[in-house]
Amino acid sequence: MPRLNVPPTKSNLFQYKEQLAVAKEGFDLLQQKRDILVMELMRMLERVKLLESELYSFSAKAYASLRKTLLSVGRETIQEISQGIRYEFTVKERSVKVAGLTLPSVEVKPPSVSLQYSLMDTYTHTDETMAIFLEYLKIIAELASVRTMVWRLAKEVKKTQRRVNALEKMVIPDTSETVTYITAVLEEREREIFFIQKMLKSKREAMA
Repeated sequence: MPRLNVPPTKSNLFQYKEQLAVAKEGFDLLQQKRDILVMELMRMLERVKLLESELYSFSAKAYASLRKTLLSVGRETIQEISQGIRYEFTVKERSVKVAGLTLPSVEVKPPSVSLQYSLMDTYTHTDETMAIFLEYLKIIAELASVRTMVWRLAKEVKKTQRRVNALEKMVIPDTSETVTYITAVLEEREREIFFIQKMLKSKREAMA
């Protein structure tokens, strides 16, 4: 691996040894963070699968009920009834803590089912269809919220993995190579100094 282009001094050796220790500690922490994020992502993906299955089930149930209502009451009557129905959904933005991260989410509170049309020319199918579609919309909103968190979590996993790769493949090897190089140069200098001092001592003793 390429080493960093720095003078081989004791101060640089101390500095890069500290940087290497910090990089290795950061690498371990980022690995732990990535593993936790991946586990949480897998858990939330399972939640998405369950919600999707529930959504498909409700979709079939809701449209089957709607078809039954259309056959029983008639399309024109249903259109007249629908024009007078107003339901207010409460939508709130909220933050959710997931694996130490604050992720945006949406909380949807469906309205309570209430009678908003005349009892004349309607059947129980109308009430059933209304209740089923309100529940259907609730599942759609929950699924959208969870999918949003999954997307943000996946983005965070990718960003963390890039940082892990940078430390593992560049920062730690380069810093380690630099420490090895500086250490080798300083040791060689010490050997040279020791050899020169030994020669000078021998020369003095010979002259004496």
